[in-house]
Amino acid sequence: MTEKCYTAPGNKMDIPTKTHLYSGDGKVFPSQIKSKYTADEVFVDKRRRIGNMKMPANAGTRTLTRQAFSVVNGGQGVSQTSGPPSTAGSDSGVIEFTKEDVETLLHEKLKVKNKFNYKEKSEQMAECIKKLKQCIRWFQQQEVNFITEQEKLKNLLEAAEKKCNDMDEAIKQKEALGNEVVCLRGDLQQVRDDRDCQLLRIQTLSAEVERYKECTGKSFVELDNLTLKSNELESTCLSQSEQIRRLQEQLAFAEKKLQLSDVSTMETKSQFEEQKAFLLELQNRVVDAELKIVEGEKVRKKLHNTILELKGNIRVFCRVRPLLSDDGVGTDAKVISFPTAMEALDRGIDLMQNGQKHSFTFDKVFTPEASQEDVFVEISQLVQSALDGYKVCIFAYGQTGSGKTFTMMGKPGIPDQKGLIPRSLEQVFETRQTLQSQGWKYEMQVSMLEIYNETIRDLLATNRLGFDAPRAENMGKQYVIKHDANGNTHVSDLTVVDVHSSKEVSYLLEQAAHSRSVGKTQMNEQSSRSHFVFTLRIFGVNEGTDQQVQGILNLIDLAGSERLSKSGSTGDRLKETQAINKSLSSLSDVIFALAKKEEHVPFRNSKLTYLLQVVLPLEWVKTTGLPCLGGDSKTLMFVNISPDPSSVGESLCSLRFAARVNACEIGIPRRQTNLRSTDSRLSIG
Repeated sequence: MTEKCYTAPGNKMDIPTKTHLYSGDGKVFPSQIKSKYTADEVFVDKRRRIGNMKMPANAGTRTLTRQAFSVVNGGQGVSQTSGPPSTAGSDSGVIEFTKEDVETLLHEKLKVKNKFNYKEKSEQMAECIKKLKQCIRWFQQQEVNFITEQEKLKNLLEAAEKKCNDMDEAIKQKEALGNEVVCLRGDLQQVRDDRDCQLLRIQTLSAEVERYKECTGKSFVELDNLTLKSNELESTCLSQSEQIRRLQEQLAFAEKKLQLSDVSTMETKSQFEEQKAFLLELQNRVVDAELKIVEGEKVRKKLHNTILELKGNIRVFCRVRPLLSDDGVGTDAKVISFPTAMEALDRGIDLMQNGQKHSFTFDKVFTPEASQEDVFVEISQLVQSALDGYKVCIFAYGQTGSGKTFTMMGKPGIPDQKGLIPRSLEQVFETRQTLQSQGWKYEMQVSMLEIYNETIRDLLATNRLGFDAPRAENMGKQYVIKHDANGNTHVSDLTVVDVHSSKEVSYLLEQAAHSRSVGKTQMNEQSSRSHFVFTLRIFGVNEGTDQQVQGILNLIDLAGSERLSKSGSTGDRLKETQAINKSLSSLSDVIFALAKKEEHVPFRNSKLTYLLQVVLPLEWVKTTGLPCLGGDSKTLMFVNISPDPSSVGESLCSLRFAARVNACEIGIPRRQTNLRSTDSRLSIG
């Protein structure tokens, strides 16, 4: 139901007369509502006192501004307009008068100092008249306002009477409707009861529907699963049927094959017996072959060393290095050639100097195209002799920059350019591993030294203190070369290191290379300024045959020979060159003395020749009565040649020296089969 209140328009006062209650079906129920005002308050006495009344300027919501009459007396704030105050405009020109203000205005007297001053009197009277006119206009306006308000109140009264009549009619209708409401309430209660029953039933049915939905969903899922399983089982059944068919075919084939295998089983069994007997026979042959291998190894060693002995103790190989880019010559300026005749093939070399050809023949000549592997193949059997108990010496000779160090050491870190020394060590240790199956056990020791300015330096001495230790302490030592009656050479206080693999020796070689004396000359950017001597002593014992061998492998890289006029050496380099040339000259003198079979061989003229005394072949004249100190070593010399035309003079000298060495008549080397000496110091030869 909605409650509506009626208010008289155009007045500030809200005067509810009657209140009607409306229901949803349009029926009206009158009810008495307490009014904000009583009837006496509605009909206001129009004869209010002027002093207590504040009338609005119009029927709207404007309010007059009260001004004190003292402002009027002072002549301030009173509007100077001749007409009455405006009721429709702004409130700023409206003046409110009270009873006291009017009485004061009526009884106001003229205040003139001089009663005969008519002008002043006239002005005061005019001012008073003006105020009275304003008051009159104000009262006129108030009268108009009272009349307008009276009309409005009259209209309100008529509207209130009409509403009162309507309210009486509404009260009657309310009573009728009240009875009807009672009936409707009974019907409504019945409907509510029916509704509650229906709601309860609906809830029960909804719960059942939810249960049915859940059961239906589960049934659908189960149905889908069963359908999938059914399809899978059908496909499985089909595949299994196909598999059964194939298995049946295989079974039939296997049965046929089994029948055939039964037939061949007897044949296979008989063949197995034959093979078993043949295998036993082969095993017996292997045992016999192993025994023959041991005997054959002994024969091989004997024949191999016999061949080397027949070839002579000192063999000479010549190797010509490739022409380098910094040599500064073209291909048409070749001074070295190789004969192609059958008798000189791979053994001859021709050298052109000033239009004259010089021909030489050696045991082997390697062209510039020969690889490091090709060179090593030719000396591998000589290295093998060291394991057989022989003294072996291989040394490289030639001018500075001819490739001696490359032949002996190669280039570290490049496998296919390894030199003779690392390749020889690899062969020695690989062969040692192979000979273990034949009962051989080997122990090996290594020493390395250099001869610099006729002074022996131990290149492994710093190993005792670490390779980073300074070499100054080593330089001050005096190393003495001694020869014993057994033909062995010893260097006092020389460092000896036991080695067990080629890697250990390679490490020692690398450290020795860093310690070796090198320098720069006009002929070579990195020239070896000393003679390098590497010695590997081998002790071998065969537990099966009780045989003992002692071999020595000496690998020597000599310093390069050079002419002072060409090398341009000065200062320390000049001293080094002079010492190198002196020692190489002494070596040449020793070779010439051996070739001529002189009674006195000048081994003591240099540390190099004295160190190599028992390495180089020598037979003492029998009239001396001294034991043979030489002639028991297998020696090979590499003469390295540079193809540079500017080096043709040095190359010719080297070839002539190598030819004299190759012409030496030497004795037969002896195999060292004595027991291992208790002296742990390593001998050179």
